[in-house]
Amino acid sequence: MNVENITMINYNKLLFMAAVITMMAACKNPKASEEEVDTVAQPALVTAPAAGFHRVSLKDDLLNSVYTHYMKLTTALIDGDVAEAKVAANAIALGAKNMNKGNELVALSTKIMVTDDLDEQRIAYASLSRIFIERAKTSGMNSGKLYVAYCPMAMDDKGASWLSNQQDIRNPYFGESMLDCGAVKETID
Repeated sequence: MNVENITMINYNKLLFMAAVITMMAACKNPKASEEEVDTVAQPALVTAPAAGFHRVSLKDDLLNSVYTHYMKLTTALIDGDVAEAKVAANAIALGAKNMNKGNELVALSTKIMVTDDLDEQRIAYASLSRIFIERAKTSGMNSGKLYVAYCPMAMDDKGASWLSNQQDIRNPYFGESMLDCGAVKETID
């Protein structure tokens, strides 16, 4: 067997492994639907990882594309994944640079990117969420609904809100320790 054949075999193995990993990640959620898989090709449409899934599209195209990464950040904080939160925050910062008055979003996203402390990331996320909520209300929706969820215990019992495209509570301020703490306080449609 020559070097070219070995290289091609290794390349094919890598492709196969990548496909298997992708399929395993998609199968991780037993409630995942074909609609969720379809949204990979459509970054402006956001999917929810649990029951109550529906597509969301904001009227402001720039905000809509950044919101996709906001949802990834929310999921990372729910999971307590500091590294993934940094990746999502970086994407928010890059997208927010193109937005009118996006400097505040860039600054808050940068705070999340530069810290390895999950609690500090969540504090910056609370302010980031406040801005996203205001902008989503101003933008309005092309389709779907957004829910403004609120946890009274977040930020040392001062309370904090976040946006979700599902009614089920998945708390990014406490993650697994208090996953369903909070309630939907408002609907944006």
